[in-house]
Amino acid sequence: MSTRLSAAPGPTLRDTWNAIRSPLPPLAVGLVLLALAFHGEATAAYQVWMESTAYSHCFFVIPIAVYLAWERRHTLTGIPIVPVSWVVLAVVPLGIAWLGAERLGIMEGRQLVAMTILQVLFLAVLGWRMYAGLAAPLLYLYFLVPFGAFVTGTLQDFTAAFIDVGLNVLDIPHYSDAYIIEIPQGRFYVAEACAGLRFLIASIAFGVLYAFLMYRSPWRRVGFVLASIAIPIVANGFRALGIVLLGYVLGSAEAAAADHVLYGWMFFSIVILLLIAAGLPFRQELTAPGPSPAPARSSPPGRRSFIAAGLLGIVALAGPAATGLLDRRADIPLAAPAFTWVAPLGCRPEPGHPGPTPGTAITPFACPQGRLSATVQVLPPRANPGWILRAVRQSSGEIGAEDSTSSTLVVPGPTPLTWRFITTSEPARATALALWINDMPARGGLAGRLTLARNSLLGTTHAPVLIAVSYQSPHPQMGADEEQLVRLFITTFLQVQTSLSVQITTIGASAAGP
Repeated sequence: MSTRLSAAPGPTLRDTWNAIRSPLPPLAVGLVLLALAFHGEATAAYQVWMESTAYSHCFFVIPIAVYLAWERRHTLTGIPIVPVSWVVLAVVPLGIAWLGAERLGIMEGRQLVAMTILQVLFLAVLGWRMYAGLAAPLLYLYFLVPFGAFVTGTLQDFTAAFIDVGLNVLDIPHYSDAYIIEIPQGRFYVAEACAGLRFLIASIAFGVLYAFLMYRSPWRRVGFVLASIAIPIVANGFRALGIVLLGYVLGSAEAAAADHVLYGWMFFSIVILLLIAAGLPFRQELTAPGPSPAPARSSPPGRRSFIAAGLLGIVALAGPAATGLLDRRADIPLAAPAFTWVAPLGCRPEPGHPGPTPGTAITPFACPQGRLSATVQVLPPRANPGWILRAVRQSSGEIGAEDSTSSTLVVPGPTPLTWRFITTSEPARATALALWINDMPARGGLAGRLTLARNSLLGTTHAPVLIAVSYQSPHPQMGADEEQLVRLFITTFLQVQTSLSVQITTIGASAAGP
């Protein structure tokens, strides 16, 4: 049951201004220092918002936070501001955590730590009671961080398993192998874009906002947020299953998958509307405020507030300053490596040229199947892990592409080598790439990042070497048949490179120096 009370006059703009003007100068000092310390994190977040539809909702986070703060103005005007300077000590372990995330090349970790330090700034300057009153808008700012990509693989697994179970229940003949679903009418691939991450992140951001606005009970808020997590995951499974069923009915997998992203957003909109409708019967309208409490007396900003904000900013700057020194030591000039490629039968090498970044050599090949581009890039032995990971993404074509899928490609031989095989759309491109760290093919996951972090601090006897072999399709998007032919084409090319490992060892040792 909901309770409606008549609204009482709220505080005037003058009352609100008098209540909040005291902490604004020290907050401004702290924000300027944090902007200097973490401008790289902010720039990276903005680029993700612009490039990825999964995070386009981030542009609305700050306006929503401002609205949530404005909605609480009735109670905020009566809360005194009592700074708590000692909480600035929390920035020391947070700075260590930021440095660890930076050395591991985990941008999301850096951004989450930076946002937490921002929360500490507000707590130190505003005090416990005012921070608690503004907790909803301040904590909502965490949605500015484009996090969640690490669950993409898990979401792909769930979606593929959901399709498999659904087809079994419907007794539709099919074959499934990991993310490949094949029916008599064609083949479907559960790509990263099909995992539903873009729907899940937007749903969680909406669910938290809806819970703040519609409920007072913490249990109802938690319940609605959990529903906003679970329902999109299950709904995306039904969406993916529906696309496969549509291909079964139409008799063409490609026809069914042609507008799958459009289908997804339409389906997601319906799911959100159903989620809103399901949550409305349990709403608890916020009690309308009674007479506004007497505005807290605004005193000039104390010296403690300025000292706390300044110390917080200085400590926060220490981490980026330390990484700047490490990166300057690692940033050494590298010449384009000399590499000899073997042209497969029917392929003709064209004149090679240096790449756009130092230490890169590109050799094009004209083949009957199309054009290949073989790239060798050597990186500094103490390279920042972020540099290496960015070089990998640039070589794979993932940066700037509309969509990408990742799989493995095993090249047979005396010592079989597993390559990462990435396909992108708009532009349509397929790339096999492998990274050598310490003269060995790099391991993925946290173990590989730890090795990169250790090398960035202690150095190594063999510089990192990145090899990428790319095929550019004349079409805006590759079909399943073309992708299979390209996989075979690139595999054949790599099989004849019998001296690949020897040359990589020589290049890595030479770049590492004595």
